[in-house]
Amino acid sequence: MITSEYFREYRNKLGFSNQAKTKSFFSARDIVPTIDYNYIDSLNARLTEIVKKIDELVSIEIQLHHFESFCNENITKVFKTLRANEIIPKLNNQGRRPEEVYFSWMRGFVIAKYFSTALGKIFSVDTEDIDFIGDDDFNNIEAFRRTPKADLQINRRNGERIRIEVQSGFQGINDIKQHKVLEAGKIKLEENTSTIVIHFDLFNGQVAFVQIDEIEDNNVNWITRQQMEGQTVFNIDQNYFRWKLTEKPPLYDELFAE
Repeated sequence: MITSEYFREYRNKLGFSNQAKTKSFFSARDIVPTIDYNYIDSLNARLTEIVKKIDELVSIEIQLHHFESFCNENITKVFKTLRANEIIPKLNNQGRRPEEVYFSWMRGFVIAKYFSTALGKIFSVDTEDIDFIGDDDFNNIEAFRRTPKADLQINRRNGERIRIEVQSGFQGINDIKQHKVLEAGKIKLEENTSTIVIHFDLFNGQVAFVQIDEIEDNNVNWITRQQMEGQTVFNIDQNYFRWKLTEKPPLYDELFAE
């Protein structure tokens, strides 16, 4: 008769004291691959190409004045810091290679940095009045994480503070994760500060503006996205897209006029 005791004895004879170690052995998850930095060099080059293509088609008033300096500061230096602090090998997300997780994160980071000038135009503030308040830390793997906290805070001249979550879409799928909406509602209640998602759909060349602290639980745009392990997300309706990337950025006061 085959019993669970036999299973344990069998695994012990294989040399494993518990089920987890046995599973790890057969799946080879205990083998940590070395980082392919040649691959990352190519990914960094692609980040530069993405910035270059976007910079060539946007309105002249938000184009980069110093393209090479921007890429050096926001791609090369950030990569070197992450590598020096041994953060890249520790990046993983549902089994993806660290290089792929690195590229995905960097792509969003670089886009947010690139459009900081546009945000200044939209909210009629100097770029110095835009604070990056996200939780990502290039020097510490424990702090280098995604949280519901907004990426930016705009400090307007009239004293108004607005939290901004900058998102980038590259495949034509435009969603907002539920936890970001919940966090925005909490901040609105506690601090009376609104949170706006500015979603750059780079696949289609359009930008949406969504005040997410006002999204109701029964909104028809809440869906279950199977590609995201069945997560509940807010699908951004086309009506939220108010800026063609090939045109001048709109003004906040006009977008959200009463």
